[in-house]
Amino acid sequence: MSTAVLEALKQRFGDAILESFTQFGDETAVVDPDHWFEIARFLKTDPRCAMNMFIDLCGVDYPDRDPRFEVVLHLRSLDRGHRIRLKARVGDAEGETADIDSVTPIWGGANWFERETFDLMGIVFRGHPDLRRILMYPEFKGHPLRKDYPANRIQPLVQLRDSVEKFVPFGPDEGMAFGRQSHEYNRDDPKMIEAREHAGRSVQNMSVQNLAQRTTGQQGIALQAKAVSRPAKES
Repeated sequence: MSTAVLEALKQRFGDAILESFTQFGDETAVVDPDHWFEIARFLKTDPRCAMNMFIDLCGVDYPDRDPRFEVVLHLRSLDRGHRIRLKARVGDAEGETADIDSVTPIWGGANWFERETFDLMGIVFRGHPDLRRILMYPEFKGHPLRKDYPANRIQPLVQLRDSVEKFVPFGPDEGMAFGRQSHEYNRDDPKMIEAREHAGRSVQNMSVQNLAQRTTGQQGIALQAKAVSRPAKES
Protein backbone atom coordinates (compact mmCIF):
# COMPACT_ATOMS: atom_id res chain seq x y z
CA MET A 1 0.00 0.00 0.00
CA SER A 2 2.92 2.36 0.68
CA THR A 3 3.80 2.34 -3.01
CA ALA A 4 0.68 4.48 -3.52
CA VAL A 5 2.31 7.12 -1.30
CA LEU A 6 5.39 7.17 -3.54
CA GLU A 7 3.17 7.61 -6.59
CA ALA A 8 1.31 10.46 -4.89
CA LEU A 9 4.62 12.18 -4.12
CA LYS A 10 5.86 11.83 -7.71
CA GLN A 11 2.57 13.10 -9.08
CA ARG A 12 2.52 16.13 -6.79
CA PHE A 13 6.22 17.11 -6.67
CA GLY A 14 7.72 15.75 -9.87
CA ASP A 15 11.47 16.43 -10.12
CA ALA A 16 11.68 17.26 -6.40
CA ILE A 17 11.52 13.50 -5.80
CA LEU A 18 15.12 12.65 -6.68
CA GLU A 19 14.92 8.89 -6.08
CA SER A 20 12.45 6.30 -4.86
CA PHE A 21 12.84 2.61 -4.16
CA THR A 22 11.44 -0.31 -2.19
CA GLN A 23 13.66 -2.54 -0.05
CA PHE A 24 12.65 -5.23 2.43
CA GLY A 25 9.07 -4.02 2.31
CA ASP A 26 9.92 -0.39 3.10
CA GLU A 27 9.32 2.44 0.65
CA THR A 28 11.85 5.26 0.52
CA ALA A 29 11.82 8.63 -1.21
CA VAL A 30 14.93 10.82 -1.55
CA VAL A 31 13.75 14.41 -1.94
CA ASP A 32 15.13 17.84 -2.75
CA PRO A 33 15.99 19.46 0.61
CA ASP A 34 14.52 22.75 -0.61
CA HIS A 35 11.11 21.02 -0.70
CA TRP A 36 11.54 19.09 2.58
CA PHE A 37 8.97 21.00 4.60
CA GLU A 38 6.41 21.19 1.80
CA ILE A 39 6.67 17.45 1.12
CA ALA A 40 6.42 16.62 4.83
CA ARG A 41 3.30 18.75 5.20
CA PHE A 42 1.77 17.08 2.13
CA LEU A 43 2.41 13.63 3.62
CA LYS A 44 0.48 14.56 6.73
CA THR A 45 -2.42 16.49 5.22
CA ASP A 46 -3.15 14.69 1.93
CA PRO A 47 -5.86 12.05 2.61
CA ARG A 48 -4.10 9.53 0.36
CA CYS A 49 -1.08 9.64 2.67
CA ALA A 50 -2.44 10.71 6.10
CA MET A 51 0.94 10.31 7.80
CA ASN A 52 -0.29 11.36 11.22
CA MET A 53 2.33 9.49 13.25
CA PHE A 54 5.91 10.74 13.47
CA ILE A 55 8.21 7.80 14.28
CA ASP A 56 11.82 8.86 14.06
CA LEU A 57 14.29 11.39 12.64
CA CYS A 58 18.06 11.08 12.53
CA GLY A 59 21.15 12.04 10.58
CA VAL A 60 23.68 9.81 8.77
CA ASP A 61 27.22 10.85 7.87
CA TYR A 62 28.76 9.73 4.57
CA PRO A 63 32.15 11.55 4.48
CA ASP A 64 32.93 10.44 0.92
CA ARG A 65 29.65 11.71 -0.50
CA ASP A 66 28.59 15.13 -1.72
CA PRO A 67 26.24 16.16 -0.18
CA ARG A 68 27.72 14.56 2.90
CA PHE A 69 24.76 14.04 5.25
CA GLU A 70 21.38 12.39 4.98
CA VAL A 71 18.45 13.50 7.12
CA VAL A 72 16.18 10.48 7.52
CA LEU A 73 12.52 10.75 8.55
CA HIS A 74 10.20 7.81 9.28
CA LEU A 75 6.42 8.28 9.19
CA ARG A 76 3.37 6.08 9.59
CA SER A 77 -0.34 6.45 8.92
CA LEU A 78 -2.44 5.10 11.78
CA ASP A 79 -5.55 5.38 9.62
CA ARG A 80 -4.26 3.64 6.51
CA GLY A 81 -1.59 1.40 8.01
CA HIS A 82 1.21 2.35 5.62
CA ARG A 83 4.58 3.92 6.32
CA ILE A 84 7.35 5.67 4.44
CA ARG A 85 10.97 6.72 4.82
CA LEU A 86 11.90 10.20 3.63
CA LYS A 87 15.51 11.25 3.00
CA ALA A 88 17.19 14.52 2.08
CA ARG A 89 20.92 15.11 1.45
CA VAL A 90 22.62 18.22 2.79
CA GLY A 91 26.06 19.62 3.65
CA ASP A 92 29.38 19.88 1.87
CA ALA A 93 32.51 17.79 2.41
CA GLU A 94 33.59 19.96 5.36
CA GLY A 95 30.23 19.57 7.05
CA GLU A 96 29.20 23.14 6.39
CA THR A 97 25.88 24.30 4.92
CA ALA A 98 24.22 21.29 6.54
CA ASP A 99 20.82 22.83 7.13
CA ILE A 100 17.21 21.96 6.38
CA ASP A 101 13.73 23.09 7.43
CA SER A 102 12.37 21.83 10.74
CA VAL A 103 9.30 19.58 10.65
CA THR A 104 8.49 20.29 14.30
CA PRO A 105 5.63 22.64 13.26
CA ILE A 106 4.08 19.62 11.50
CA TRP A 107 4.80 16.90 14.07
CA GLY A 108 5.59 18.23 17.54
CA GLY A 109 7.29 14.93 18.40
CA ALA A 110 10.14 15.79 16.03
CA ASN A 111 11.38 18.49 18.43
CA TRP A 112 13.87 16.49 20.49
CA PHE A 113 14.87 14.27 17.55
CA GLU A 114 15.95 17.35 15.59
CA ARG A 115 17.80 18.67 18.64
CA GLU A 116 19.64 15.34 18.97
CA THR A 117 20.58 15.37 15.27
CA PHE A 118 21.82 18.94 15.60
CA ASP A 119 23.77 18.08 18.74
CA LEU A 120 25.48 14.91 17.49
CA MET A 121 25.69 15.62 13.74
CA GLY A 122 25.71 19.41 13.46
CA ILE A 123 22.75 19.57 11.08
CA VAL A 124 20.85 22.83 11.57
CA PHE A 125 17.04 22.76 11.45
CA ARG A 126 15.72 26.09 10.27
CA GLY A 127 12.65 27.29 12.11
CA HIS A 128 13.09 24.96 15.09
CA PRO A 129 11.57 26.56 18.20
CA ASP A 130 14.44 25.65 20.56
CA LEU A 131 17.48 24.40 18.67
CA ARG A 132 20.18 23.68 21.26
CA ARG A 133 22.16 20.70 22.48
CA ILE A 134 20.22 17.95 24.21
CA LEU A 135 22.82 15.25 25.10
CA MET A 136 26.11 17.13 25.17
CA TYR A 137 26.67 20.09 27.48
CA PRO A 138 26.60 23.60 25.96
CA GLU A 139 30.40 24.06 26.02
CA PHE A 140 31.03 20.83 24.07
CA LYS A 141 33.09 21.44 20.92
CA GLY A 142 32.16 19.62 17.73
CA HIS A 143 29.63 16.92 16.94
CA PRO A 144 30.60 13.46 18.24
CA LEU A 145 28.72 11.26 15.73
CA ARG A 146 30.44 12.77 12.72
CA LYS A 147 32.83 10.25 11.21
CA ASP A 148 35.72 12.73 11.36
CA TYR A 149 35.30 13.51 15.06
CA PRO A 150 38.52 12.36 16.82
CA ALA A 151 37.78 9.59 19.31
CA ASN A 152 40.59 10.84 21.58
CA ARG A 153 39.63 14.52 21.46
CA ILE A 154 39.86 16.27 24.82
CA GLN A 155 37.05 18.67 25.56
CA PRO A 156 37.65 21.93 27.47
CA LEU A 157 37.04 21.86 31.19
CA VAL A 158 33.88 23.57 32.36
CA GLN A 159 33.09 25.27 35.62
CA LEU A 160 31.59 23.09 38.34
CA ARG A 161 27.80 23.43 38.38
CA ASP A 162 25.60 23.46 41.43
CA SER A 163 23.47 20.34 41.33
CA VAL A 164 20.59 18.86 43.30
CA GLU A 165 21.28 16.34 46.02
CA LYS A 166 21.71 12.74 44.97
CA PHE A 167 18.69 10.48 45.11
CA VAL A 168 18.56 7.11 46.85
CA PRO A 169 20.47 4.81 46.60
CA PHE A 170 23.38 7.15 45.78
CA GLY A 171 25.38 8.58 48.65
CA PRO A 172 27.12 11.98 48.61
CA ASP A 173 30.35 10.34 47.46
CA GLU A 174 28.76 8.18 44.76
CA GLY A 175 27.80 8.85 41.14
CA MET A 176 28.58 12.00 39.22
CA ALA A 177 26.58 15.17 39.12
CA PHE A 178 26.36 17.18 35.89
CA GLY A 179 29.76 18.59 34.98
CA ARG A 180 33.05 17.94 36.78
CA GLN A 181 33.03 16.98 40.44
CA SER A 182 35.75 16.30 42.95
CA HIS A 183 35.04 14.25 46.09
CA GLU A 184 36.42 15.45 49.39
CA TYR A 185 34.90 12.57 51.34
CA ASN A 186 36.56 9.47 52.76
CA ARG A 187 34.44 6.32 52.66
CA ASP A 188 35.42 5.59 56.25
CA ASP A 189 34.15 8.97 57.41
CA PRO A 190 31.21 8.53 59.86
CA LYS A 191 29.09 10.79 57.65
CA MET A 192 29.65 8.47 54.69
CA ILE A 193 28.94 5.34 56.72
CA GLU A 194 25.68 6.82 57.97
CA ALA A 195 24.66 7.88 54.44
CA ARG A 196 25.25 4.39 53.04
CA GLU A 197 23.28 2.79 55.86
CA HIS A 198 20.40 5.20 55.32
CA ALA A 199 20.42 4.44 51.59
CA GLY A 200 20.39 0.71 52.31
CA ARG A 201 17.40 1.01 54.67
CA SER A 202 15.52 3.12 52.12
CA VAL A 203 16.09 0.61 49.33
CA GLN A 204 15.07 -2.27 51.60
CA ASN A 205 11.86 -0.50 52.59
CA MET A 206 11.03 0.23 48.95
CA SER A 207 11.63 -3.43 48.07
CA VAL A 208 9.30 -4.62 50.84
CA GLN A 209 6.59 -2.15 49.82
CA ASN A 210 6.82 -3.20 46.18
CA LEU A 211 6.57 -6.86 47.15
CA ALA A 212 3.59 -6.11 49.38
CA GLN A 213 1.77 -4.42 46.52
CA ARG A 214 2.11 -7.61 44.49
CA THR A 215 1.07 -9.88 47.37
CA THR A 216 -2.53 -10.42 48.42
CA GLY A 217 -4.13 -11.52 51.67
CA GLN A 218 -2.62 -11.71 55.14
CA GLN A 219 0.92 -12.09 53.81
CA GLY A 220 0.69 -8.76 51.99
CA ILE A 221 -0.74 -7.02 55.07
CA ALA A 222 2.12 -8.38 57.16
CA LEU A 223 4.72 -7.13 54.69
CA GLN A 224 3.15 -3.66 54.61
CA ALA A 225 3.12 -3.52 58.40
CA LYS A 226 6.76 -4.56 58.45
CA ALA A 227 7.72 -1.73 56.09
CA VAL A 228 5.80 0.87 58.10
CA SER A 229 7.00 -0.24 61.51
CA ARG A 230 10.66 -0.72 60.61
CA PRO A 231 12.55 1.36 63.21
CA ALA A 232 15.13 3.88 62.12
CA LYS A 233 18.66 3.22 63.32
CA GLU A 234 19.63 5.44 66.19
CA SER A 235 22.62 7.68 65.65
